[in-house]
Amino acid sequence: MEKTKYNLFSMAQEQLNECAKILNLDKSVYDVLAFPMREIHISLPVKMDDGTVKVFHGYRVQYNNALGPTKGGIRFHPKETIDTIRALASWMTWKCSLMGLPLGGAKGGIICNPKKMSDGEIERLSRTYVDMIYKYIGPEEDVPAPDVYTNPRIMAWMMDEYSKIAQKNQFGTFTGKPIVIGGSAGREQATAKGGLYTLKEAASEFGIDLSRTTIAIQGYGNAGYYAGVLAKEMFGCKVVAVSDSKGAIFNKDGIGCEKVNQHKKKTGSVKGFPGTKEITQEELLSLDVDILILAALEMAVNKENASSVKAKIIMELANGPTTPDADKILYEKGIHVIPDLVCSAGGVTVSYFEMVQNFMMFYWSEKEVDDRLSEKMKNAYHNVLDTSKRLKINMRQAAYVIAVQRVIEAMKLRGWV
Repeated sequence: MEKTKYNLFSMAQEQLNECAKILNLDKSVYDVLAFPMREIHISLPVKMDDGTVKVFHGYRVQYNNALGPTKGGIRFHPKETIDTIRALASWMTWKCSLMGLPLGGAKGGIICNPKKMSDGEIERLSRTYVDMIYKYIGPEEDVPAPDVYTNPRIMAWMMDEYSKIAQKNQFGTFTGKPIVIGGSAGREQATAKGGLYTLKEAASEFGIDLSRTTIAIQGYGNAGYYAGVLAKEMFGCKVVAVSDSKGAIFNKDGIGCEKVNQHKKKTGSVKGFPGTKEITQEELLSLDVDILILAALEMAVNKENASSVKAKIIMELANGPTTPDADKILYEKGIHVIPDLVCSAGGVTVSYFEMVQNFMMFYWSEKEVDDRLSEKMKNAYHNVLDTSKRLKINMRQAAYVIAVQRVIEAMKLRGWV
């Protein structure tokens, strides 16, 4: 697979550059948008269970706050890099803008392997991270959330540490929290459900009966799992293949998503699930299915494998799963890509709802959250689709055009450019 051409931030900049050409942006405006406004690099000394002190390295990138406080997840990953964080922070900026949220974009990360750490070590690392970035975050400054290998429990520790320093409860400083301490109903499945709301609109646009469709899912974490379960529950779709970092499985007659998830919890992988055939990741991407859901990591579809994709619709629940080279190939093949900026925006949208509920100290039912999410996703999808048709550009370019124009308008009104 050719993934060497891009590091993730250069890929994000290339996408922005394409948008700049479409909009004929002034160079000074482009220069403001092309780089983060602030980067925080920190070293985190943590006492391990064996009594030694290990120093971890972490980041927080606040990309642009023209539209409001920055917002974005925190990742714990052994191969985390600053360029990955920069790219993800830029995508969060455009995602929040596209969805019409009064937020800018940010992202954080720590280079660590939480799978090889105890709960106590992870808690101490989480609290130390907050100690180091405390003065740069807050409900009106920057609001982190869960991301790769972080979860509501970790957000609870981080919120508690921030509250201790502030000497008052500050539930609104982190989102993705457990419901009992200020979390929002519907947050756990929000990314998947938001993506499926856009799929519903796409299917209607192209005359596809979702109850007769087949789905392959690359990436069987939180988003991929809920996408599979909800696709069947909401629309009657049939999931025929799923994968995780250790392998992929296929059954043309369908796979029970709940049972696969239970199998993965017991064994650590989807591999070996009874009644399925083991296939490669590349074979999964090229399956003759109606819908391909990309819910793993970045650059999964690239120049080397894009031509083999047979799906009619690609749902990007992951961030940056398709390279610019692949975008061109998919567009020429007539494959409808629902880009990450809109497809995976359900998570940040419900995170925003969580912030609103924290500010009000009044909490909505799951139905109220879902209804608001559905409306946001539907409107955003059609804005992108209409722009794509009007300008004769692909869906990703259309999403960028809308998002970047909104940020520029805010910057101009504030006198930045």
